[in-house]
Amino acid sequence: MLNEIEEFVAYTGKIKYKADNKYDSSYLGRFTYEMLMDFSGLYRVFVIIARGYLFRDDTVDIDRARKALCAWCSIPKRKNAHPQKDGQSETDYRSLHTEFPELVDESGKSWFYAHVHNVIRFVLKNPDKVTKASFKNCEALKKGFDTEWRKKLMQYQVPLFSVNTKAAWSIRFDDILADAMEQGALQNKNYDLPKETMDMLAAATPKGVPDTVLPTLVKYYYINKQDDSEWVVLPVTNFDAYFGTTSFGRKWLKLLPENIIERSSMSYGICRYKVITN
Repeated sequence: MLNEIEEFVAYTGKIKYKADNKYDSSYLGRFTYEMLMDFSGLYRVFVIIARGYLFRDDTVDIDRARKALCAWCSIPKRKNAHPQKDGQSETDYRSLHTEFPELVDESGKSWFYAHVHNVIRFVLKNPDKVTKASFKNCEALKKGFDTEWRKKLMQYQVPLFSVNTKAAWSIRFDDILADAMEQGALQNKNYDLPKETMDMLAAATPKGVPDTVLPTLVKYYYINKQDDSEWVVLPVTNFDAYFGTTSFGRKWLKLLPENIIERSSMSYGICRYKVITN
């Protein structure tokens, strides 16, 4: 969450599909089951990917970034699929394989599509290495992911000023690209907090919460705080994926001391928070 370059690699590089025990979810990579099943948290993923391809050789290439998003999301055409209607968005971007071989293969299977199906295969073949909840999630993904993802990808491509009300509240690539332009090239924004601050945060960390949580939230806050507001948007779903457990959003946030972290109620995987320095 602090090193954006590392995060980009997590969304585009190789993942090892293995688990040392039932509670090892490293095979999910930088994702949670919620992200794979209801696609929450993908906005940040898209922005990171877009920024990774948008800036090249001191130039801004919006078309390249848009094509990279399409390649990363591509899903192969269904057998016996009906011909596309006029104005209907493409969902199979195998044509982009030559330009983005790391994002989509010759058959139209994208990085994300392949990742989801690799997770499904690993879990269903290794029920003894995963939790019952994970097994159940993958059974559901096997049945419904392709259909739901194809619908989502079509929505993502709806033009910004479209009158199509079905996509009125959907993520759109146009919005993603606008945010990517504003945020600039990817950076490693991690930094060291003063020793006295680290000592204070360590002493304030509640039992059961890893000692990395408070420092990470404090750093993220100051990195992203705007001059015109005390509040910063906290992408809880993405932090779940970063810490490798949904315990962050479901348990740890509620335990954090209110005299250091003040936050609003969570909705759609995000909330607002501020760090109290007095």
